[in-house]
Amino acid sequence: MVLDVTGRADYTDRLIIATGQVERQLQAMATHLDEALGKAGLHIKRDAIQASGDWVLIDAGDLVIHLFRPDARELYRLERMWGPESPLTTEASDAAPE
Repeated sequence: MVLDVTGRADYTDRLIIATGQVERQLQAMATHLDEALGKAGLHIKRDAIQASGDWVLIDAGDLVIHLFRPDARELYRLERMWGPESPLTTEASDAAPE
């Protein structure tokens, strides 16, 4: 799932949220993404990848990728938190026409 969070988050413009079934799959997905982002010219620093057994976070600046195991994705519900129905930031709501 790709979420445009422009005006909702001040740290990125897009969130990608994906699911892997087991920790090993999450790590393989993260490795593949690291390589693909590098080929696309988005070289990320090693410390921009944070991982646990249930969640991998890849911070590529204007693009932040979350890889979850199913239970963790359901627990954190980032789609609900950052989806189109989430509130705008104060700056974005001040600039929005009424």
